[in-house]
Amino acid sequence: MTIRRPLDGMLVLDLGQIYNGPYCGLQLGFMGARVLKIEPPEGDVVRRRKREVEPYPLVMLNSNKESVVLDLKQPRGKAIFLDLVAKADVLIENFAAGVMDRLGLGYEVLSKLNPRLVYGGSSGFGLDGPYRDLPAMDVTVQAMSGITNATGDADGPPTKAGAAVCDFLAGIHLCAGILGALVQRERTGQGQRVEVAMHEAGAVSIASALGAVMDGDKVPDRTGNRHPALAIAPYNTYRCRDGYVAIFTSAERHWVSLCGMMNRKDLLADPEYATTPGRAKHMQEIDDMVGAWTADRTKDEILTALNDAHIPCAPVKTAREVAYDPHLEARGYWVDVEHPRRGKTRVPISAIRLHAGGKSEIRSPAPTLGQHTDAVLGELLGIKAEELTQLRTDKVTKPVT
Repeated sequence: MTIRRPLDGMLVLDLGQIYNGPYCGLQLGFMGARVLKIEPPEGDVVRRRKREVEPYPLVMLNSNKESVVLDLKQPRGKAIFLDLVAKADVLIENFAAGVMDRLGLGYEVLSKLNPRLVYGGSSGFGLDGPYRDLPAMDVTVQAMSGITNATGDADGPPTKAGAAVCDFLAGIHLCAGILGALVQRERTGQGQRVEVAMHEAGAVSIASALGAVMDGDKVPDRTGNRHPALAIAPYNTYRCRDGYVAIFTSAERHWVSLCGMMNRKDLLADPEYATTPGRAKHMQEIDDMVGAWTADRTKDEILTALNDAHIPCAPVKTAREVAYDPHLEARGYWVDVEHPRRGKTRVPISAIRLHAGGKSEIRSPAPTLGQHTDAVLGELLGIKAEELTQLRTDKVTKPVT
């Protein structure tokens, strides 16, 4: 029996750029929606980074989508887009606040054309408030949301997180909001606007530091790899013979086991180390002891010993190790697809697993720019071959390259 996926039969117009919007569209596609990636003639911003072949991040975030090129600044391009909106269930965009309104394609216009449309928009700081029009890229939103100030060593400068955390946090929040709006539409028959600010999606991630603020405690600016509120020790990454391992003791039994492993059972009788707050006051001494124990051991030796003792730990993995991680391999997270220009390329399935909704799968690799324009406009809007040719001539669309 064929499993019906949650969004089978739904049409999504994905105007997303870079990471935020496209990641949301990717998730909806994995749930069965038909996702049209609506691109300007020059393509998604990420597509322009590398001209000879599609850049990997674009391929990673646009599996199962169809690329349709439309110049929304031209009247005919705008008219075709509105015809697609009339048929759509969902629209995704992550432009700066006000961009769609200036194009004459804002929510008020589109919702009148299609009252069932779920309009999902994610901007840096939201649709109102004093920050509304500030430039918003992941790096600037990290700075504004407290992430940058919380990252780095205590005696060093603020450091942005190495990952594009605000883009992806916003993208998954947007996906969740759209799904909620679709459920509500089933009850009311009406679509709605879904708004996600990257700033707000990012701010919640500094929960430990915020906890210190709310509890009236002194808030450390940066704690490196230590606990954000400096409340737990050990809680750090420690050098070993072939890299680094992360170790922390979240329960008393972890501390007891670790002391035995380090041949420091004497600490168990010391009242200074008897409680979590007490150990936090001796953080540097504990880090030095743990670091001395790990320094002459390999990652595998350390992790085997700690895992056997049920002490929370993990290797610090490189991007290459993540790309070929045996656990992710066993879970089927990475899939090798044949891309028309890149050749064999490894891409992820969804991290959202619906056990009764069909397994995520790569049905098609990320499209080349405009690959599906003629097929989509012919199928959905009935535009004939002669007009499709004229649209290319007028640069409303563009030839497939």
